[in-house]
Amino acid sequence: MADEEKKEQAPAPEAGSKPAETAKPAAAPAKAKPPAPEPLENELTRRLRARFGDAMGETTIDRKQAIVVVNPGRLLDVCGYLRDEEKFDFLTDLTAVDLYDRRPRYDVILNLYSFPKNERLRLKAPNDGACPSVVGIWSTANWLERECFDMFGIVFEGHPDLKRILLPDGWHGHPLRKDYDILKQDTQWVRENLGIESGQ
Repeated sequence: MADEEKKEQAPAPEAGSKPAETAKPAAAPAKAKPPAPEPLENELTRRLRARFGDAMGETTIDRKQAIVVVNPGRLLDVCGYLRDEEKFDFLTDLTAVDLYDRRPRYDVILNLYSFPKNERLRLKAPNDGACPSVVGIWSTANWLERECFDMFGIVFEGHPDLKRILLPDGWHGHPLRKDYDILKQDTQWVRENLGIESGQ
C-alpha cells in the first residue's frame, strides 16, 4: 500500500517538459592500428637477391608474413626457383589489388606455402594490367588467374584458357576495379540476355 501511495503522490510531468535523458553507452575504445610492415632481411631474401639481383624489389615482414616484391618480367624464373629450390610447392591463393592512382596500377599477389618447411611467402608483382601466367608452375593458378582476370581485367600471358569464370562471357567491365561503379549493372547484357531493364 505504501508503494502505491508514493506512486499516486508523484507529481505528473509538466506539459511540454522533456523526458529525462537516458545515459548514453560508453564509446567503444578505438582499435589499435595494425603494425606497419618492417624491412626483412633473412637467408631466403639474401638467396633471392644473390640469384635474381634487380628483379627483386622491397622485402618486408607484416604480422609474421614475409612479403617479396618481384619484377613481373622475371616472375616465372623466381617462381620456378621458389618451387624447385626453396620447396614452395603449393600456391594457396592468387589475387590482385587495384591501387588506381599508382603506376604501375596493380599488384598481382601470390601466396605460397612450403609443406616441407611449413613456411609461407607472399609475392607481389606490380603491373599495368598484364602479368605472366604461373599455371605451368602451380596448376592451382588456372582458376585463380581466371577469377583475377574476370574481376580485375588483368591479362595472364600464357594462360591456357583465359576467360571469365564468375560473370557471363559477354559482361562488360571488371567489378573489382576502383573505377567500376559499385551500383552499376551491365544494362546492355541484362537487356539482351534477360529481356528486362536493369533494376539498379
